[in-house]
Amino acid sequence: MRGRRDECEELDRLVAAARLGGRGVLVLRGAPGIGKSALLEYVASAAGDCRTLHVAGIESQMELAFSGLHELCEPLLSLLDRLPEPQEEALSTAFGLREGTPPDQFLVGLALSTLLSNSAGESPVVCIVDDAQWLDQASVRALAFLARRLTTQPIAESVAMVVAVRSGEGAGSWADLPGLRLQGLAEPDARALLESAVSGRFDARVRDRILAEAHGNPLALLELPRWFTSAELSFGPGPDSTTRSRSLTSRMEDGFRRQLALLPQQSRLLLVAAAAEPLGDVRLLWRAAGLLGINVDAARPAERAGLIELRETVRFRHPLVRSVAYRSATKSERQAAHRALAEGTDPATDPDRQAWHRASAAQGPDEVVAAQLEHSADRALAQGGLAAAAAFLERSAVLTPDAEDRVQRRLNAAQVMMHAGALDAASQLLTVTEHGPLDELQRARLDVLRAQIGLASNEGRDALPLLVNAARRLAPLDEELALDSYVDAFTAAWFAGHLATGPSAMEVALMVRDAPKPSLPRRGDDLLRALAVLFGDGYRTAAPLLRTAIKAFDTDDLSVSEAVRLLWLATVVAIDLRDGTAWDRLVVRHLRIVRDSGAVSALPLALNSRVFLALFSGDLTKAKALVHEVESATELAQIRMTPYGAIGLAAFEGRDDPTTRLLASARHDAAARGEGLGVALTDWANALLCNGQGRYAAALESAREAAAHPEEMVVRSWSLVEFVEAAVRTADPAGAAAAVGQLAEVAEASGTDWAVGILARSEAQLHDGPRGEELYREAIDRLGRTNLHVESARARLLYGEWLRRAGRRLEAREQLRRAFDAFTAMGMEAFATRARHELSATGETVRRQAMEAQELTAQELHIARLAADGLTNAEIAAELFLSPRTVEWHIRKVFTKLRVTARRQLADALRAISTSP
Repeated sequence: MRGRRDECEELDRLVAAARLGGRGVLVLRGAPGIGKSALLEYVASAAGDCRTLHVAGIESQMELAFSGLHELCEPLLSLLDRLPEPQEEALSTAFGLREGTPPDQFLVGLALSTLLSNSAGESPVVCIVDDAQWLDQASVRALAFLARRLTTQPIAESVAMVVAVRSGEGAGSWADLPGLRLQGLAEPDARALLESAVSGRFDARVRDRILAEAHGNPLALLELPRWFTSAELSFGPGPDSTTRSRSLTSRMEDGFRRQLALLPQQSRLLLVAAAAEPLGDVRLLWRAAGLLGINVDAARPAERAGLIELRETVRFRHPLVRSVAYRSATKSERQAAHRALAEGTDPATDPDRQAWHRASAAQGPDEVVAAQLEHSADRALAQGGLAAAAAFLERSAVLTPDAEDRVQRRLNAAQVMMHAGALDAASQLLTVTEHGPLDELQRARLDVLRAQIGLASNEGRDALPLLVNAARRLAPLDEELALDSYVDAFTAAWFAGHLATGPSAMEVALMVRDAPKPSLPRRGDDLLRALAVLFGDGYRTAAPLLRTAIKAFDTDDLSVSEAVRLLWLATVVAIDLRDGTAWDRLVVRHLRIVRDSGAVSALPLALNSRVFLALFSGDLTKAKALVHEVESATELAQIRMTPYGAIGLAAFEGRDDPTTRLLASARHDAAARGEGLGVALTDWANALLCNGQGRYAAALESAREAAAHPEEMVVRSWSLVEFVEAAVRTADPAGAAAAVGQLAEVAEASGTDWAVGILARSEAQLHDGPRGEELYREAIDRLGRTNLHVESARARLLYGEWLRRAGRRLEAREQLRRAFDAFTAMGMEAFATRARHELSATGETVRRQAMEAQELTAQELHIARLAADGLTNAEIAAELFLSPRTVEWHIRKVFTKLRVTARRQLADALRAISTSP
């Protein structure tokens, strides 16, 4: 470890922290040969008294879903039955230990966290990941999720993770994690290492040239002298040498290639087979070697050269050796190696690797192998391996003899790639596909996929015209696919909103009304046609149809496809109808099905919907926990998305500076992407924030912007409410009255307590005397029947302010006190402060609630509430996706902060927090 003292000390600190119950992550980044693997060997030695788990990425198995994670967790499989049932099922399915539905990758990450936590209860755990750039993507996502939990979550796990990744190769998944960028050794250390690799004396000028070329790279310093002849070491390279113009990595590869060239033919073929076999299975290698006619003595020259070790497993001296051994072989040699490995692999225990080897051995189109790869794709999907399934399908397409079948498999591969988040790869595959012979149906499907990729990329403006044109072409070819495309078009129109280019939502509605009905009606078709009526004929006409359409989704017999594609849209409709009960039921069902099905790309949207239900219900603690989940899920799905939930949470909390910065940044990004919905949502959030802070002129401006566009359904309705409140306070009664008129249309058509209560609250602000009081009381009564406690508290605040202005101080105090208590308990600081100021104006002295008594973090408060409700630590862990040890750790902190000694005391302690003056 010459010259790596600082790095070793950093690794020592990480391991020491794990021994003391802490947790941490360190990502080692650097060029090939810079010493990453050597540092990993050092940390393994330093953690000799800990449980160390190892995995190394191998380029040839990058497409085998969860293979890396399975290898890492192999020593812990006996602990699987100690996981909460959903987590145990997710990992077991991911590892192929049981059949089942595709596991939610988010749940796999949580299960990994719990598994390691359980193991850490016996001994500190150190996870060592080498060549992370070559791990399969499913494993990368799970491990990166774990790494971020270890760096961001307040948990005591006794778990450390050290990851080595090449600079510039797959490093994005590990971005923003604590790390060390390894540089070359300092000149004295580099010189000493070089001299240790050379026997005898050599020309000082050659030594200096090697030092200059190596730039302190340890592998280069050790290998470069081996690649020069004695004459070259004394006099420099000969006249034919071109190494000076090559990159260092290329020259190192050249050096290994020269070493390989000195080996006997059978030894080189054995290394080719070993490089093609990802598991390092010595027995499989020798079976393949026998089929290739390679005798057992062939390994000795390669072992003597230090290129490979054959012990319990196959180990190459360096990943570059594996890469060079494989790539320097001829095509026929590689095919022969894969053919032998395929024959030596048991199809009953490992059919997918056998299929991959058979595909690599194929000399041309082969329908039998293509079909086998397609079956492997099905199995990969059953294990949640979207990336693996896409790779199998893509390779299957290449080997498909029939042109029409080849196009179909390419389209299927692109669709799976899209769901896996590999949007660029999916686009590239579609580009290749569109130049082939496509019939009209296939070309329309290709356009739909291209548009769906645009939607996933938050480029709704580009997706909308493609979807509309594709739907028109599909109408005479495939009625159901045409209508599905119109659903996606509505989605695109809703996200693009007022920034849409091409057809508007109203134009899409007219097209839907003219489209023929399918012979077998589906739930989605009724919802689609109800939306068409909404945009074509107005809210009043559409409301009964919308209400009927969303009722059809309030059932347990939904297919996964219906739920993933349509439940979020049904939820949006429920909110627009101001049906809080339907909103609750649909969003919970949506989130459950998305989790159970493993539809990672749909998870962030489902979670965001759940965030807003928690916000309007006044459970900001739950909302905050969900926002953290959204961040993890968005990262896991590798998609870009406006942080809707975070925006809403910030506005409800009402903290000025951080919220203002978040809204400005989100609005700018949404506008740049052409996402009108994101722009409108930030305007609404700013109006809510400013109304809470009493900055009514600013609230009016933002609310006017957000309410100006009818195509942005829910946000427009919410913004009208903020507009009324701001307009009344800025002496714009005409504008307020116009907005109330629009809210009246919603209330009359909807008829729910939420809609009628909001109308009464809004209209009350326009009146003095008995009519105003009657409306306020109706608002409080109506909204009090819902589960939307924020709306009820705001009605009391407005009524209390109205009473105070009327000189009825004692009555005002009652309403303002209840509003103040509610806002404070919820954590809505701006509205709580506004209520406190109003209470002070009535002559009542108000002290801020003892927030020091609420020192509990959002996570602690949530856990405390669940414990007070009687849940065990294991049940809380399953509910919040934590390990039981982490829950226990939080409970101890809660007991200390609340000064209680038993769980039965928690309910009273929490009640005291929420009501203390």
